[in-house]
Amino acid sequence: MCSVDFNLYCYRLHHDFGLAPNPFWGYLTLAVCKPGIRNNSKLKVGDWVVGSGSKQLKNEGSLIFAMKVQEILTFDEYWEDPRFDIKKPRLDGSLAVMYGDNFYHTDFFSGCFIQEKSAHSSPKFAKHHLESDTKGKNVLISQDFYYFGDKYVFPPEKFSSIANPAPRGFTFKKFDKHLKIDFIHWLRLSFETGIHGDPISWREYLRTGHSI
Repeated sequence: MCSVDFNLYCYRLHHDFGLAPNPFWGYLTLAVCKPGIRNNSKLKVGDWVVGSGSKQLKNEGSLIFAMKVQEILTFDEYWEDPRFDIKKPRLDGSLAVMYGDNFYHTDFFSGCFIQEKSAHSSPKFAKHHLESDTKGKNVLISQDFYYFGDKYVFPPEKFSSIANPAPRGFTFKKFDKHLKIDFIHWLRLSFETGIHGDPISWREYLRTGHSI
């Protein structure tokens, strides 16, 4: 059964590289982007985060991922946890390795954030990403997730408000508790947990034969 005491955070993905969220190596993690969710004062273990399609991805109204928040870590806890060493990116690795999301931690002496080389550390955007990402403070961890990626699905019409959240930011306060519970039940009955597809934005890489 699904507890009635949970929040449902919904937002649109404007791109999907397997970075935010990162669904690989047995855990779906949200460590970058969406600082408003990751640092939300209402956020707690047991809440759900849902990522939907967008005009940019040409799949509005679809469901790209859903995760039950099972752990909430700081960036340093995430960086130091051996379970997530595999999520530390290597830009010369496969796509799943290249888009690792474990690259923020604080300097022991200064207390300032260090941004290791990653998909977010290009010279043009590195500073902006660091400032935005680290406002989120928390890393969300789940082994109870559904990641559809390029196999995105369109939920029944009754869940259209979940699959079509606000164009910017995120939505979570307006959902009726019965609607939230029905949505999770629909997920549970319709799909196995885990990865169902590749990240949508990998299409160009895969056309050139890049290793996953």
